[in-house]
Amino acid sequence: MPNPATAVAEAAGTEAAGTTGAARAHVTEHTVVVDAPADTVYGLVADVSAWPQVFGPTIHVEVLEEHADEQLLRIWATANDQVRSWTSHRILDSRTRTVSFRQVVSAPPVASMGGKWLVEPNDDGGSRVVLLHDYTAVDDDPAAVELIERAVDRNSRAELTALKNAAEQSGGEDGAEDGGLRFTFSDSVDIHGSAEDVFAFLDRADLWPERLPHVARIGLEESPSDGGGSTVQRMDMDTRSPDGSLHNTMSVRVCFPDRAVIVYKQLRVPVVMSGHTGRWEIEPHGKGVRATSWHTVTLDPEGVRQLLGPEATLAEARAKVRQALGANSTTTLRHAKRFAENLHDRP
Repeated sequence: MPNPATAVAEAAGTEAAGTTGAARAHVTEHTVVVDAPADTVYGLVADVSAWPQVFGPTIHVEVLEEHADEQLLRIWATANDQVRSWTSHRILDSRTRTVSFRQVVSAPPVASMGGKWLVEPNDDGGSRVVLLHDYTAVDDDPAAVELIERAVDRNSRAELTALKNAAEQSGGEDGAEDGGLRFTFSDSVDIHGSAEDVFAFLDRADLWPERLPHVARIGLEESPSDGGGSTVQRMDMDTRSPDGSLHNTMSVRVCFPDRAVIVYKQLRVPVVMSGHTGRWEIEPHGKGVRATSWHTVTLDPEGVRQLLGPEATLAEARAKVRQALGANSTTTLRHAKRFAENLHDRP
């Protein structure tokens, strides 16, 4: 039986060649030297589940198909301050530490996009990472070429810097692969109501200031996603702490109404963190549903020392972050429960 990911990729390659015609291919190369073993660096590139935590532009990644060393991915990421979504095919080779990628369905003004990650070991135990891109623009438009070039350059530099930081911080406290910096937790509430009503409460974040006590202000922009039956929301939110102080956060959310799932990435994080992503998930449970809030956080060691003092441990920071984020999430879930159950109980 043929591998479906390969078949899709081959078809897309044929289509790209036909649609772009004589459009000129543009090639870029970006490099960085990393003070970490090549296998560690390659592992971060290969593990797409961690990309939203490692790479600043990446909002969300879903593995649509996987077979041996090939993957078909759906990726949401920022480019030139806009959220774009595309489908990409990857071939991973752990022996040579390379990952080749090719967009199957690109988002205009990109007509085609592909490239390769190469991770090469250095003599000093570190590594050198090369990130290659080749692309064409719709109608070979010079303005589009310039736009794509800026986005590729900005994102490539940001991704290589983030990869370097993540790889060099790994293997520290607690002996964990990520140095004890990254952790995931969840809070759940059972609701005697429908998934549609709970999702509606979480989706209408523009109403949170009047519905949630810890949300003081919110600015919300919503637009259809480029694909996947989803919508994209950009949120600028002020939350109120127990001491009355306000904290501003900026996030991008991808909402999937058909699955009753909302994923998000916080673009502006508190000093103690270097990354924060989350997920609202609503699933059938008993005679109602179970709504769960998931958080994945990557701590910033320097930020931990700056905020909590030079003697602070990562365990202490994890506990404080877990308490703060969990309290807000649980408050939101309890208000979603009240909203959905009141609707359900009306005659």
